Amino acid sequence: MTDAQGHEPPGLRCLVTGASGYIGGRLVPELLAAGHRVRCLARTPAKLRDHPWAGEVEVVRGDVTDAGTLAPALQDIDVAYYLVHALSGGRDFERTDRIAARTFAEQARAAGVRRIVYLGGLTPRGVPERDLSPHLRSRAEVGRILLESGVPTTVLRAAVIIGSGSASFEMLRYLTERLPVMVTPSWVRTRIQPVAVRDVLRCLVGSARMPAEVSRTFDIGGPDILTYLGMMRRYAAVAGLPRRLILPVPVLTPRLSSLWIGLVTPVPRSIARPLAESLKYEVVCDEHDIAAWVPEPTGTPLSFDTALDLALQRVRDAQVTTRWSSASVPGAPSDPLPTDPDWAGGSLYTDVRELTVDASPRALWRVVEGIGGENGWYSFPLAWAVRGWFDRLIGGVGLRRGRRDATRLRVGDSLDFWRVEEIERGRLLRLRAEMRLPGLAWLEMSAEHDEDGRTRYHQRALFHPRGLAGHAYWWGVSPFHAVVFGGMARNIALKAEASEETGRPADGPAPASHGGTPPGPAPARDR
Repeated sequence: MTDAQGHEPPGLRCLVTGASGYIGGRLVPELLAAGHRVRCLARTPAKLRDHPWAGEVEVVRGDVTDAGTLAPALQDIDVAYYLVHALSGGRDFERTDRIAARTFAEQARAAGVRRIVYLGGLTPRGVPERDLSPHLRSRAEVGRILLESGVPTTVLRAAVIIGSGSASFEMLRYLTERLPVMVTPSWVRTRIQPVAVRDVLRCLVGSARMPAEVSRTFDIGGPDILTYLGMMRRYAAVAGLPRRLILPVPVLTPRLSSLWIGLVTPVPRSIARPLAESLKYEVVCDEHDIAAWVPEPTGTPLSFDTALDLALQRVRDAQVTTRWSSASVPGAPSDPLPTDPDWAGGSLYTDVRELTVDASPRALWRVVEGIGGENGWYSFPLAWAVRGWFDRLIGGVGLRRGRRDATRLRVGDSLDFWRVEEIERGRLLRLRAEMRLPGLAWLEMSAEHDEDGRTRYHQRALFHPRGLAGHAYWWGVSPFHAVVFGGMARNIALKAEASEETGRPADGPAPASHGGTPPGPAPARDR
């Protein structure tokens, strides 16, 4: 946004509370990109150090319920973002939310803050506040307290936010992916107006520059109004899953619903229950006035399918995301963050092997880079051959591709039924599976020194299941992975040690381990 002379206005000084949360962690880089200076308030500042933007912001220790810590945090602040909720803070969370909002409002007014921006929940039309679920009632009350603060306030009200890491989205993801047939509560027929996280962040950033005379609530939502049942079916379609058979029944109370969600998904019950209680209300926007104050680029707000597509893009592009590998930094608000909860981002199974190797990292790397093709996979050759035959039988590439060069690999090379996705020569090789699987799989191998100067071999297999078939696949093959991948790690280490002793290159036929099974992704835990 520019002034009448076409100049960019100076950046604002922004305070972000809840920066360790889902929205706050994604809002900070958007504010920085818009040219604003950011200060983050955190009860535990150490929780913010793993964010990629940690070095670009000021972090202060404090609590929204403690006026003594709020006063200095709000000093010299233009815009204060209030993004905290006691959602899982116990039975008395409404009282905690009330006290925190009042304390924050009073201190913001005393510090001369020019605007408060708050993200709350969309409430159903025609339902008195006292009749709402505790979760929605508390969000509405917080918004009202902030609007009465005497500080110009923007209250944004959103329903289900679509983006990897959002609790509402993760609940949708797990229910749809894990249950091809499900008996559901009657609230699956309730109409909802979901919104993409990118549009939520755009509205939050844009609200910072609203004129002082604007102090009100704004409903924000995407262009689609769907039932929860419709959202599950659309998710299945976009994710490439078979159509789900969903049977709504009226007997599942909110408490039973939360227990059911807890059994099916890793979303904590303390979060699932208030969300499930709120889903019985129809939450559809009454207005779209935000467009008059926050510019809408072409193509926004994003459709539900587009928001899903963005939330699933990293998986569909078969890239190891930040939650799964330290090799990349998320590039969009829809991407996972390393600080998201363990239950966010979908299921990921892993198998990790580490060994100390009595050889130099250079000798170990020669074995790693020479893997596959004529050299084999250092673990039960017959099992790998059978896996290759089976893959060809079902239309896959099998093992017939071999490798381009006997000793050197480069990004993009085919390697039997893998492809080289990343290589840091001398240190890291990451392969992406191209065999037929009900999910996505990677295999990482690395050679490095540990803190004592010894050579360490690190091997990690990862599998992201697609639908119930993906989980069933893991449960079916995981009992054999200790033999296959354990044997692989041991034989790679032995080959490196042998080549170090003889001084000969670490190539040639691979040793075989006893026993084994056709390899696949080697998960050990469901994240």
